[in-house]
Amino acid sequence: MTKRAFIKWQDSSAVEALPGLVRRTLGITDAMMVVEWRSQPNVEIPAHSHPHEQVGYCVSGEIVLTVDGQAQHLKPGDSWAIPGGVTHSAVFPVESIVIDCFSPPREDYV
Repeated sequence: MTKRAFIKWQDSSAVEALPGLVRRTLGITDAMMVVEWRSQPNVEIPAHSHPHEQVGYCVSGEIVLTVDGQAQHLKPGDSWAIPGGVTHSAVFPVESIVIDCFSPPREDYV
């Protein structure tokens, strides 16, 4: 994805990250990245960590997010902040949309 000032949703590439989980990179600068996730019900993101800081927001649906062993059931309007290097996982019990920001940008999502 080229760094641009404006990105139309329909122009961003949809990438199936896992079965039933689609990622769109919606914005990127040298320092940060915005990513939209759309999930079908019962998708699970396995425990993982990465050096990037991650801050997110539940737009619709629900996400059960486990960060450093602590689970929270989050609904629309709820948010999270995960420091780089901390193990986390997620389950989407229902169809959901969430937004994540990463700093620095994840090269594997460009």
